[in-house]
Amino acid sequence: MHFDYVWLRNHCRSASCYNSKTHQRSLDTASIDLCIKPKTIRRDETTLFFTWPDDHVTKYDLDWLVRNSYEGQKQKVIQPRLLWNSEIYQQAQEPSVDCQSILETNEGLKNFMQNFLLYGIAFVENVPPTQEHTEKLAQRINLIRETIYGRMWYFTSDFSRGDTAYTKLALDRHTDTTYFQEPCGIQVFHCLKHEGTGGRTLLVDGFYAAQQVLQNTPEEFELLSNVPLKHEYFENVGESHNHMIGVGPVLNIYPWNKELYLIKYNTYDRSVINTVPYDVVHRWYTAHRTLTIELRRPENEFWVKLKPGRVLFIDNWCVLHGRESFTGYPRLLGLQA
Repeated sequence: MHFDYVWLRNHCRSASCYNSKTHQRSLDTASIDLCIKPKTIRRDETTLFFTWPDDHVTKYDLDWLVRNSYEGQKQKVIQPRLLWNSEIYQQAQEPSVDCQSILETNEGLKNFMQNFLLYGIAFVENVPPTQEHTEKLAQRINLIRETIYGRMWYFTSDFSRGDTAYTKLALDRHTDTTYFQEPCGIQVFHCLKHEGTGGRTLLVDGFYAAQQVLQNTPEEFELLSNVPLKHEYFENVGESHNHMIGVGPVLNIYPWNKELYLIKYNTYDRSVINTVPYDVVHRWYTAHRTLTIELRRPENEFWVKLKPGRVLFIDNWCVLHGRESFTGYPRLLGLQA
């Protein structure tokens, strides 16, 4: 492993450099001499000691250095996932978790989180079909994020917001709030009532589709992870006046280990593509088509009918959702976190 001396001085965990109660650095990084070198270095079986020119001593547990070295991070997966298509997910037979179990026991919460973190979707059963109970459940999972749609939103097909989602039309697979610089992490859906036909929810593992692109055409995966695009949302309906812009690639990866952590895929909200050089545009469209073909493969589609009492949690950073067209006026409650 290789470490820069400035890095080693900056990450000192002594009481004068680091507050172990708040887990915050006290040392001013800009005050460190960029040419600093230790006066002495020694080690025992488990610890490395540095004595600096001002006689300050920094000590590092060797295991800590292994976990936090750049070489170690290159091999580390931040968020392990099980990639799935419809068959894989249904064969896994992941059980839904009861609402009261999540609210009242850590074991229930743990079971829910395991499903959600591994697959990017999880279902909770026996939730009373009210705003109060849905909100209480969501708060047990995460902080609720207030957006331009408010803390919680009610949907019905009345076009009350300037968005295609507020119609009875089918919606192709997509991720939400791509026009935020950081899209919402969790989408929560609870159908309180629907007297009509259609309206099933579509779920697609975007990471599974991206993995197929990486395996078959790695140069296209690289293009989709490097070219920044604008996603944009205009709204001028009633009292809602919003103009949001988010910029970033379709596939977002950590630069040190190339792990995919976020997919931003929304044909509806993609703005004018004017951030791509002329000689790259056509190659980008080709790569986007390759990803879209994977996302639209029937075997990758998991369809589910939402109903009162059953709440769906979606990891909006990795799982795309859509819906089929419908009749009637459903009452759908949702929130973002």
